[in-house]
Amino acid sequence: MRLAVVIPHLDQPADLARGLAALFARSDGPDEVIVVDNGSAALPVDVVAAHPRARLISEPTPGPGPARNAGIAATGADLLAFLDADCLPRPGWAGALRAAFADGFDGILGGDVRVEPADPRRPTPVEAYEAVFAFRMDRYVARQGFTGAGNMAVRARTARRIGPFAGLGVAEDRDWGHRARAMGIETRFDPAMAVTHPARPSLGELRRKWDRHVAHDRARVVTPGARLRWVAKAAALPLSPLAALPEIATTDRLDGPRARAAALAGCTAIRWHRARRMASLALGGDPVALAARWREAAA
Repeated sequence: MRLAVVIPHLDQPADLARGLAALFARSDGPDEVIVVDNGSAALPVDVVAAHPRARLISEPTPGPGPARNAGIAATGADLLAFLDADCLPRPGWAGALRAAFADGFDGILGGDVRVEPADPRRPTPVEAYEAVFAFRMDRYVARQGFTGAGNMAVRARTARRIGPFAGLGVAEDRDWGHRARAMGIETRFDPAMAVTHPARPSLGELRRKWDRHVAHDRARVVTPGARLRWVAKAAALPLSPLAALPEIATTDRLDGPRARAAALAGCTAIRWHRARRMASLALGGDPVALAARWREAAA
């Protein structure tokens, strides 16, 4: 099976260079990589040209979903994998996904994503929080029936059966995964298909990420019962860091009391922020405008 990796890109040339180098460093790497630029100030021409099996295309429609659609359309490979530009595949990543599909699997494969602090001995509150709670593909698969598209693989024929990813108006990977589940397509988690991901550099960026998620979730709240549950969740969130204490104290994703204290501080800051945003939307705020701020900040 020919393997193509599709990577949406927006103004991350240094991260992209690291990722491409890691993909092509091993003999079991992909047959091709399609980098889909999604409106960068400068196209990563030199970064992509350094690797003969990589090529660069552009997709003007904003959003990682349309960029992935363009990458799918540009390849004839049998097997597709999707990585975010700032994800760094660990050794054995490509081999693990090839092995899964060689055994006859015909669903969606989600891999492990581990947050990599700049200094693992002294993570910031943002880094420690994301190390515990961000990119938990194992939980997404087990509890919500989808996996994040930042580290995902699927047969090309299955991807085309599911259809295109949506644009910025929804959480495109969740929407795509739920459509697949409705069609009876299995999603499986594989810890051997592992990548590392840098933490967001500031609390402001992490808040903007949650703004987008909160906005997408609010757009799905349409019934009176759902609106009541939304208000109840907003009211409960400020106290939820207390419920998270056991996980913070025992997780294998952190090492030492300093890192665990930092995770609690980050968890408290983010969950209070989410509660405020949810309350604002419950009182009539515009979820579309809130979701659009993510793209404006990235531009």
